[in-house]
Amino acid sequence: MSAPARSAPPTLALVNVSKSFGAVRALQGVTIELHAGEVHALAGENGAGKSTVVKTFAGVHRPDTGEVRVEGRPVTFHGPADAQAAGVAVIYQEPTLFPDLSVAENIFMGRQPRTALGRIDRRAMHAETAKLFERLGVALDPQQPARGLSIADQQVVEIAKAISREARVLIMDEPTAALTGQEVARLFTVTRTLRDQGCAVLFISHRLEEIFEICQRVTTLRDGTYIGTEAVADLTPDDLVQRMVGREVEALYPKQDVTPGEVALKVSRLTREGVFTDVSFEVRRGEIVALAGLVGAGRSEVARAIFGVDRWDAGAVEVNGTALPPASPTAAMAAGIALVPEDRRQQGLVMDMSIERNMGLTQLRSLRRATGRGPLISRKVERDRAADWALRLQLKYARLSDVVGVLSGGNQQKVVLAKWLATDPAVLIVDEPTRGIDVGTKAEVHRLLSELAAQNLAILMISSDLPEVLGMADRVLVMHEGRLTAEIPRAEATEETVMAAATGRAGTLGEAA
Repeated sequence: MSAPARSAPPTLALVNVSKSFGAVRALQGVTIELHAGEVHALAGENGAGKSTVVKTFAGVHRPDTGEVRVEGRPVTFHGPADAQAAGVAVIYQEPTLFPDLSVAENIFMGRQPRTALGRIDRRAMHAETAKLFERLGVALDPQQPARGLSIADQQVVEIAKAISREARVLIMDEPTAALTGQEVARLFTVTRTLRDQGCAVLFISHRLEEIFEICQRVTTLRDGTYIGTEAVADLTPDDLVQRMVGREVEALYPKQDVTPGEVALKVSRLTREGVFTDVSFEVRRGEIVALAGLVGAGRSEVARAIFGVDRWDAGAVEVNGTALPPASPTAAMAAGIALVPEDRRQQGLVMDMSIERNMGLTQLRSLRRATGRGPLISRKVERDRAADWALRLQLKYARLSDVVGVLSGGNQQKVVLAKWLATDPAVLIVDEPTRGIDVGTKAEVHRLLSELAAQNLAILMISSDLPEVLGMADRVLVMHEGRLTAEIPRAEATEETVMAAATGRAGTLGEAA
């Protein structure tokens, strides 16, 4: 769908807006217009100013200079309530519903329909909720408790809540980051329905293919500065990347050719009942092996078992020829395995702890020895080591003593990598290494993985990003419903061969290999 002709003023707009936080200029001269009946993308690297734009639209921040306009008229939002009253709704990546209330109660919280006697009219509330879901074209039970809903269903509930308040502008901030392919497709169907019903939608995603699938125009920011607004149909993904990072990113997947060495990791017939079965593979030094497959195929569960987080029921894991005991992360670490988990915020970092302290969590014994004061650790030793890794990984930060939560997603991922690389591992397992980070930082992470492999590290990479799998892997192992279904060498790996194996259409492992 092409962008509609412009006759009416934009439903919501920022006009030449600048915003600073102390000495940090978050936005400078940003203009963005959201029109009814259009999905408008906001693109930029982490730190480009996208979150500040969202919070300004939502009434959380007020511009230092410039204007917020509704239907062409300047307005001042004194808080989120003013933005909601103007018809602005924000759908975040992780919705915050009341888990013990029903779907209908969450949608109409504080606005429940009443009977003539003043009691909550549950029949009317359920009927109105059903109408909202019918309007969105989804099948959800209004009486179902919110607890246990998938992230995708929670987002639909938030969207229903927004349109129940007659929202005219829907801001979707990284809505697809935690969704499966089918859930993304359903969300896009709902988004198109809202667009066709006259809503203005602002869509933010690091996944460029989604911008080109769902959006009509895109505004690009770089370092808080407005770069431009263009029709998506007039751009290629390479064009958009160049605008976002200010340079050509020709080597998004800078894979070095390395001759694999000896086997570092050997997994033999590993089985965990009801989760994965008979999984066998090897990873050699200098090799990047990708573990691909659809969400729920068992990839992360295999990684957790190898590292000892989960107990396996049968099979064996060997590192450099030495067998590991089951369910012992301590033994796995001592043998030289490092695991960068999928959820860096919940499993990889202590968000309220400093950058330097997070980097040192895997080196406590070594830091104590270097300090030479028994159980005490010298802050200088800890900081010096952290500074060294920050330099190696090109970490962007203000102070190493700052809490790690203030960093962008890409820089948080670098801290997790630094924490584990400091252990000098023989095998590095990285689960979704670039999920939720921008294209420029993604290229840096890929460069780092390639360099580590060239330095004789064995890398097992789990990724749902098919271009990443094809661009970085020497071999691709594909899982389907808890079993390995294919082993594909780099030269033969294509989107078609990987997806055929991931959906169970490639026959047995032996046939695919």
